[in-house]
Amino acid sequence: MNRESFAAGERLVSPAYVRQGCEARRSHEHLIRLLLEKGKCPEDGWDESTLELFLHELAIMDSNNFLGNCGVGEREGRVASALVARRHYRFIHGIGRSGDISAVQPKAAGSSLLNKITNSLVLDIIKLAGVHTVTNCFVVPMATGMSLTLCFLTLRHKRPKAKYIIWPRIDQKSCFKSMITAGFEPVVIENILEGDELRTDLKAVEAKVQELGPDYVLCVHSTTSCFAPRVPDRLEELAVICANYGIPHIVNNAYGVQSSKCMHLIQQGARVGRIDAFVQSLDKNFMVPVGGAIIAGFNDSFIQEISKMYPGRASASPSLDVLITLLSLGSNGYKKLLKERKEMFSYLSNQLKKLSEAYNERLLHTPHNPISLAMTLKTLDKHCDRAVTQLGSMLFTRQVSGARVVPLGSVQTVSGYTFRGFMSHTNNYPCAYLNAASAIGMKMQDVDLFIKRLDKCLKTVRKEQDEESKVSGADNYDKTEGVDIENMALKLDNVLLDTYHDSS
Repeated sequence: MNRESFAAGERLVSPAYVRQGCEARRSHEHLIRLLLEKGKCPEDGWDESTLELFLHELAIMDSNNFLGNCGVGEREGRVASALVARRHYRFIHGIGRSGDISAVQPKAAGSSLLNKITNSLVLDIIKLAGVHTVTNCFVVPMATGMSLTLCFLTLRHKRPKAKYIIWPRIDQKSCFKSMITAGFEPVVIENILEGDELRTDLKAVEAKVQELGPDYVLCVHSTTSCFAPRVPDRLEELAVICANYGIPHIVNNAYGVQSSKCMHLIQQGARVGRIDAFVQSLDKNFMVPVGGAIIAGFNDSFIQEISKMYPGRASASPSLDVLITLLSLGSNGYKKLLKERKEMFSYLSNQLKKLSEAYNERLLHTPHNPISLAMTLKTLDKHCDRAVTQLGSMLFTRQVSGARVVPLGSVQTVSGYTFRGFMSHTNNYPCAYLNAASAIGMKMQDVDLFIKRLDKCLKTVRKEQDEESKVSGADNYDKTEGVDIENMALKLDNVLLDTYHDSS
């Protein structure tokens, strides 16, 4: 309702009451105006009524919601199901145009505005999380792996001779396949063991650059967030190598936005060397449905090149989800979640350490990994690999999700490349182990329930192992006794035979 509508309403209801309602609406509109003027995440989260008013106002700016619209094209925002339309708040046209995912659509001013605001808010949050000098970013409706592929394909046009991507090993299939899908040959750099941690082999990276030739290397593809005992790559040193040899540097920052340490590494790497783009998942960092990622960087023109590489229009769903989430939380709400995650990491670490010691195991010392923890399973592994994998299946069937049990000697072939010790990020890690992570949104009750169920599972596996050992021991005893009886019978037969001969 505008001012004229309120004035007309005063003829039906007391003007005092109408003015009060008008002021209430203005308070909602004030929040919306500040958002559009500043393009930053509000400090305090919005209530649902303000959010829905804002989304409704945007949606009616799209041509498919015009009262007198007459569409005669092949794509006019028609939706067969009213439920589907409501699910998307009637944003049907998506985002971008055929030549650029960030371009404005003439048919969909509201969706285009939604896209621009979302990208602006996400940029603000990335700065808040620790990468202060980032210049541009955009939400892309693909998960992390395909978003990395988009970055590599953009670099292809800038480096036509390049065939290789140098990749410090991390045993995660999607980031590996992102290079294969883009048509490049991954050059796997094995990690080096420092204490319990697996760290970047910088000498091997530089040696490989020199061996292949900088012109034939598309980029270095590094990683921040990862499963312990692997830790984030040495981003600063890699960034310096990339700057010295004129090689692009793409960072897989999948769930690193929630970690101030990961974000600090990116910021420092860009300060001392070269980082061209860093990619992060929406669902892992902002607790929205799977299907979106953020591509960000320090060179505005390069990030625009990536957005123009995306073919066709795109779904607005990931942008809508993260916009609603950030406006609901506000920057203070998001900072609170980041703070709580750090606290839960410390709590999980302490509880897992206590439990591991109770079973003669230990928590691996991985201080450079700010999200993931690992607990040894040496006492299970010394019996057989089956005991280790059994623990993983027991946790899963008891509704413990996310925990990873990593046995020794696993071999996996991914897109024609064979990895020994797969899941452990190295060919021969010293022991089997169990992973658990403290990710954004985790609560204390999650940790307590996990520790309780893990304790029960460990007791059950140990009990079964003891019983198997007893049975195995009994079998050996019976076999030994059986041999002795046979010998005694043979001796008795010989004695009887001798007696028979003597009597003859």
